[in-house]
Amino acid sequence: MGLRVWRVFRRSWQPGHAPALVVIPVGLIIAVCVVDLVTPPHIHLGPLLVAAPAITVAFAGARVTALMGALAVAAQVLIGVLRESLSSANIQAQIIALVVVSAVCVGICVVRGRSERQLHRVRSVAEAAQSVLLQPLPARAGPLRIAGLYIPAEEEADLGGDLYAAARTDHHSTRLLIGDVRGNGLSSINNAALLLGAFRAAAHRQATLTRLAVHLDAAFRWDTSQWRSRSEEDADEDFATAILLDIPDHEPVVHLVNCGHPAPLLLRGTHVTPLTPQASHLPIGLGGAFGFADYDVQTFPFEVGDLLILYTDGVIEARDTGGRFYPFTERAPAWAKDDPDELLRALHDDLLAHVHGHLEDDAAAVAIRRLAL
Repeated sequence: MGLRVWRVFRRSWQPGHAPALVVIPVGLIIAVCVVDLVTPPHIHLGPLLVAAPAITVAFAGARVTALMGALAVAAQVLIGVLRESLSSANIQAQIIALVVVSAVCVGICVVRGRSERQLHRVRSVAEAAQSVLLQPLPARAGPLRIAGLYIPAEEEADLGGDLYAAARTDHHSTRLLIGDVRGNGLSSINNAALLLGAFRAAAHRQATLTRLAVHLDAAFRWDTSQWRSRSEEDADEDFATAILLDIPDHEPVVHLVNCGHPAPLLLRGTHVTPLTPQASHLPIGLGGAFGFADYDVQTFPFEVGDLLILYTDGVIEARDTGGRFYPFTERAPAWAKDDPDELLRALHDDLLAHVHGHLEDDAAAVAIRRLAL
């Protein structure tokens, strides 16, 4: 009998909770029984037994909750027998109330269990979609060590409008994209998938960054506007801020095109240099629409040992409870000697500590260290 009860208990237990929590309702049942039996007959503590199944529902499944309800009912019957008042209307009403409350608690557990299983299936689909959409960056590309970080604004979300990707070219260089699609929800996810797909299809084929940027802008505008009427286009423009980079293996430089995105940070020792281009172009999706279909490529030094950090505005616009922005430029030098993975772990922890665990916008970052060939 004891083994069967334990098996039911183990199957019903909710993951992530310590089994020791069951001591709380069991201890409550025992305490109510003892105190009720030693107090004067006119004092009745039996109604407190209803708390046992009510507490259990917070951390256990339907079977354990039903077990606690049954123990509470048995305890109330025991109190009635020992007090020789089982036939009284008061005790019978308490027993009926315990049965009703226990049944309601079990029903809540059943509904919650179904919702949790449905949520688990949805999250499994979301995780699979994320692995396809936001593929992990390669840890090594030529002389580069690379790491990526994505922090969703919603704790339970896996997808959003922030994105990054990398590709190798035939002329011995690594190209990277980091971007932030306007808006949120399914629309931003769809547009992020569109931009990532266009980059992965063309990054290794387009001869220059300029041509690649023109291709991404045209592909983005065509796909987001082909099914819309003119009134919809005017009311809801889609675009994405982005930075395109090309880092040659054999030259200590980085070429970039900035399309309305926050400037990357170059860390050399403890010195931080924002790579602010002379020309910042319109976001992807707006360039060709306004007649500006050409892009200027800027070149900056990127030597062995240097660390380059790309990020979205969700990092620098994160606010604490006092409304203060996250001081990324001031914090970054402390991590200049770290590997890209270690740096992004430190950034993740520090950023969430700054906002007390609640981001108002998705945040993404990419760290790149140039090593000797």
